[in-house]
Amino acid sequence: MRVAVVTVDQVGSRGAADLVAPTLAALAALPTLRAFERTAGDEFQGVLDDAAALPRVVEHLVRAGGWSIGIGFGDVDRPLPPSARAGRGPAYQLARNAVDAAKGTPWRICVRAPDPAADGAAALETALWLWATVLDRRTTRGWEVADLLEGGATHAQAARALGISAPAVTQRARAAGIVEGRRARELATYLTAQLLEVDVS
Repeated sequence: MRVAVVTVDQVGSRGAADLVAPTLAALAALPTLRAFERTAGDEFQGVLDDAAALPRVVEHLVRAGGWSIGIGFGDVDRPLPPSARAGRGPAYQLARNAVDAAKGTPWRICVRAPDPAADGAAALETALWLWATVLDRRTTRGWEVADLLEGGATHAQAARALGISAPAVTQRARAAGIVEGRRARELATYLTAQLLEVDVS
């Protein structure tokens, strides 16, 4: 069974606060095959087999900013150790190559697979870049609306929570690209499932 190994490196960590610990805490609630953990210095790594989890990880990291994200799809040596950083295998090497390459790509996101063209790695990478473009244009007000609507609130409920009118919520949602962002997440989940060779229907 294929997995996704995600290796993440903090950008410019020598002159900035260490963001690994709070980021690991924020990602702890997501389903993982092996939980994210610090590997060395300002880098951390996790192993996923849930197609919906990968877009959530990427969304959090893009929203926070300051990360290079390498995603490697493939096999790992079995049995997989309890610790993500102790694992070995092709997916780990691809993730390592990807995080190094990510530093020179748009949005610092790179996806690698054994056969990129056949496996659709480039398609997922492109979808993540385009999604990052949508997320990057969101203002603080846009994220406030997005968080409420993603949490299940209606436009009327979001309006009451924010102390604004329902039309104002609609306007903010449109400016924040919430519909486009949701579609992008769905597309990224679908493409991730193809790379993991799992069914999400």
